[in-house]
Amino acid sequence: MKLILLAAGKGTRMASLTKDAPKCLLNYRGKALINYTIDVAKANKITDFVIVTGYKADKLKETVGDQDVRFIYNDRYNETNMVHSLFCAQHEFTSDIIVSYSDIIYEKSILKQLLPNSNEISVIVDKAWKDLWSLRMENPLDDAESMKITTDGFIEELGKKTHDINEIQGQYIGLIKFPKIHLANIVSFYQSLDRSKRYDGQRFEQMYMTTFLQLLINNGMLIKAEKINGGWLEFDSAQDLAAYEKLSSNTIGL
Repeated sequence: MKLILLAAGKGTRMASLTKDAPKCLLNYRGKALINYTIDVAKANKITDFVIVTGYKADKLKETVGDQDVRFIYNDRYNETNMVHSLFCAQHEFTSDIIVSYSDIIYEKSILKQLLPNSNEISVIVDKAWKDLWSLRMENPLDDAESMKITTDGFIEELGKKTHDINEIQGQYIGLIKFPKIHLANIVSFYQSLDRSKRYDGQRFEQMYMTTFLQLLINNGMLIKAEKINGGWLEFDSAQDLAAYEKLSSNTIGL
């Protein structure tokens, strides 16, 4: 099992806090966000780490220190997004991989939930998303995206803008498992995409991860929704950081 952390970006909604370091190095309760993820992975006996870097890569390497981590540099980090960063690491697709955003932290049990199944692509979906979104913003529906799940637990739609609460059966948090048996087909599919097209309004290089997952679903791949009820935090703005500082120290069991 391999953990690939996507940490190339600056965080456009956190410019004042990421002037000197990437967003994944934000300090929350005395610890860098990325170190929360590495520690949770180690607690789940994952020891193979890859970090895709970009903005302030040297600073990230200094902070992570001498842990057994391989770094891959996305030299186009200023003009690309998560999907491009992931495929910068495609030579690392040699085992089951867990892909994690680096601006989230989550409980050990959430990562553990992804580990047993080696046959299905799996995505963590928070059923209790409204609690977290209500803490972060006045109107959760301004930011929430669609998530439609079939009766047998597979995702049929995600990542679309909606103001219909009935189209939101949970929220994608940025934590995915890709089993090795599917990786060759996923790479082949990615390489087959038309680079001149726009995807959900974005250039190919700036494609959102939710867009790519939806394309996989539309192409016939099954993606399992691994449901949780809270236990994680997303750091997308300075307001998020301020809101979380008011939480009790054991809010998500870290």
